[in-house]
Parts: sequence; structure tokens; C-alpha cells
Amino acid sequence: MNIFYDSMNASALFERMFCVSSDEIKLLIKWCSYLPWDDFLINPRRLRGSDFLMRWSQGVWSEHRLIEAVGDTGKYFAIPYGPSGTAPDDDVRAVELYFERLDKAGLGNLKRPDLLVYRNADKREILESVKRMGGIKELPFQQEDSLEMRKLIRTAILAVECENSLWKAELMPDFRAELKPQKRLGGKLGLKKTAVTPTIIIKEEDRGPLHNWQNEHKKVLHIWHAFYDLAFGIDFCMAEKLITSGQIEPTKQVFQAPGGATTTKIIYKIIYHHTYPMAKAVEEPKLIAASITDKNGHILPYVHFEGGKAILTDEAIEILDNL
Repeated sequence: MNIFYDSMNASALFERMFCVSSDEIKLLIKWCSYLPWDDFLINPRRLRGSDFLMRWSQGVWSEHRLIEAVGDTGKYFAIPYGPSGTAPDDDVRAVELYFERLDKAGLGNLKRPDLLVYRNADKREILESVKRMGGIKELPFQQEDSLEMRKLIRTAILAVECENSLWKAELMPDFRAELKPQKRLGGKLGLKKTAVTPTIIIKEEDRGPLHNWQNEHKKVLHIWHAFYDLAFGIDFCMAEKLITSGQIEPTKQVFQAPGGATTTKIIYKIIYHHTYPMAKAVEEPKLIAASITDKNGHILPYVHFEGGKAILTDEAIEILDNL
């Protein structure tokens, strides 16, 4: 999920975690005819940003849905390993305190994959180890050089970095468009620059930390990107080859934090043609109304996803079988 590194300002971890693309914010607003709370867009931090909480909540929802899909195979299970999957998702202040604690533990600038995947044969041993460390929610606060953490990482068959997008992939205009030689890519196969199609997003600033983690622990690392109806995956090493070869070009994107600050980041959009179909939805979630209240008593509504079900594709299960 969206973690941005700034070694000079570790106390701003909360702001970095809640950074979202300003284009997505504009997109959400564009289709609303009436916004009784639009004055808060001038200073989202006044209410600690319900729009950011909504995005965060939906990211956690999609992550948990993938965990359930892995468990439903009956052969594998996954646990949240990065800080995003174990943080609160229904209270902005609680989330802020969570990341303040992470900073104080000296772990705020570390990059860990979001999920670890295991074979069911190791489930009892792994869950007992997690319990000895205080439970799933305490994993982000554990140093990786401890005996229990080394066992946790060593036994995993796959590490996963998760991303999500609030789109129905099958309805995107260029979903089934064929790859064609592109002049801007030196004749390599691709899509037109304005194509609207499912992609797996990798942030430039995540590449180094993810590469370092993978090398240190000698683990296979994949990126899973969940949409409303489908999810796609790619081996991180394959993604790196596509980027370094120039087949996937960098894109500049503006991100906005809850405090209102904007930053330009480099991202890579790997079109789904280069990926494997990872999961598909078989049951739609419910959209539940929720709200947060600021210290002055002002109520701000938002919507979050609840329920829904996805299953792994045969291709994804085969990949896990062959690891």
C-alpha cells in the first residue's frame, strides 16, 4: 500500500501512509453534484481527512479479501506482515497513533511486504510463533533479526506487496485491447499512452527497498493489484525487467497528503497483459455508510466496503504450487 519514505522526517509517517493520487481525489469529486463538506478540501487535516480514511479503509478491505481467497484454497494461508494490514481502518486518530508508535519503535522507515504466504502444513507452527510475539497486530513492531521473525520469514513460500484500485477492471475501455508496437517504446509492444486499462502500479521509491528486502531474505516477491472485480499479479523480478528494458515507461503522478501537501512521484503502470490473473470476485461487497466526528462535533460521512468474496484463479494456484 501507499508508504512513502522520508528519513529526514520520520514523524510524518502518518501523512506518507495516507498519500493518495490527487487525480483520484479529483475523479471522485467530479461525479458528485453536491458536496456539503467541500470546504474541508481546502484543509483536509482539519478533520483528519475522511476521504483519505475512505481510501485507506478500502485498501485494507481489498488486502483482507485476498488473504481470505488464499485461505479458501485449502492448501495455503496468508498473514498480514506489513504495517498497513494490521493498522486500524475505522478511526483516523487511532491510525495516526498506530504509526506514531511505529516511528517511536524505529521502524517507520522500513519497507516490508504486505503479506506472507505459507503452506497449510506449516499453519500451526506459524500461528503459534505469531502468538508468542503478541499476535498479528504486533508483527510490524518486531525486529526482523529476532529468532521468531526469522522463522516466520524463512518458512514463507511467497512475499506479496499489495496495491488496489477502485475500478471495475472488465469495464475499463481498453481492457481487451491488443498490444501493438509503439513508437515511443522503440517498437516494443504496448498500448497507446492514453489507454484506460488495468495496470499493476509500482512506485519508484518502493523499488529499492523491496529489492533490498528480497535480496536480504532470499524470498520470491510478487506484486498483487486488486480491482473491484479482478486482481492481477506479477513476479517483482519480471516487473523489474519490464521497467529496466524500457517496455514500461515511468509516469509522473501528483500525490496529496491529508495535511494538504502535494508531492510529485514516479510510478510505473504495468499493463495487465504482462501479468497473471490472480483472483476474481464471486460476491460483491456491501457499501456501508460510516462517519467520523471532529473535536468540535462536526460529522463527516464516508463509505467503506464490507464483505464480498474473491477466489484465486487456477493460474495463481499453479504458481503457488510451483514455488
